Amino acid sequence: MIFDFDYQASDSPFVETIWRTRSGENTGESFTSTAVTNLEMVIMRQAGQTFFTLRGPETRATPAPIPENAEFFGIMFKLGTYMPHLPTSNLTDAPVNLPDATSQSFWLHGSAWEFPDFENADTFIARLVREGLLVHDPVVDAVLQEQEPNLSIRQVRRRFLTATGLTHGAIRQIKRARQALSLLEQGLPILDVVFEAGYFDQPHLTRSLKHLMGQTPAQIARLNQTE
Repeated sequence: MIFDFDYQASDSPFVETIWRTRSGENTGESFTSTAVTNLEMVIMRQAGQTFFTLRGPETRATPAPIPENAEFFGIMFKLGTYMPHLPTSNLTDAPVNLPDATSQSFWLHGSAWEFPDFENADTFIARLVREGLLVHDPVVDAVLQEQEPNLSIRQVRRRFLTATGLTHGAIRQIKRARQALSLLEQGLPILDVVFEAGYFDQPHLTRSLKHLMGQTPAQIARLNQTE
């Protein structure tokens, strides 16, 4: 099954993108959830129930079931944006479902919050920021831009890991794998992708994509040819 996504830009400097999609009827279908670097809030509505999940980075590709007849809405945050009471490092490969307060609200840091939706996402984010539940660490921006903050190496690493849930090296690996995936989907030959994405050789590319994206370069290329 292929999801069709709607995206919208955000006015918030904390947000990378806002998206929504839906699933249809299926009989036990699944998809491959690929490695990702960003913190994300995902709201799923299915059969009259609403579920709010905080998803941190994912360091490997994993199979995931497709819920039937469900609507999904998500907010993907920029690297370095995190929740101080729940560091992103605690969410890496370990998503958290927030408990319901009522059918229309959920519990967050001791208070009941109304479930946001695609249309009011920016208002929801602005309130999180005002109440200090969502912050951005400029140290992450400095590291990503190859700058040196006026802090010890240990302090930089600790703050980077707290905010992103990953090391800088892990983020580079995932971004490189996504670049390689995009190049293969554009029809670039595998050996050219090795060079363009900066891999040592084809086996290095194959290991990386299999682990992080869930497919080998040959599988991605074949799928691209059949579409």
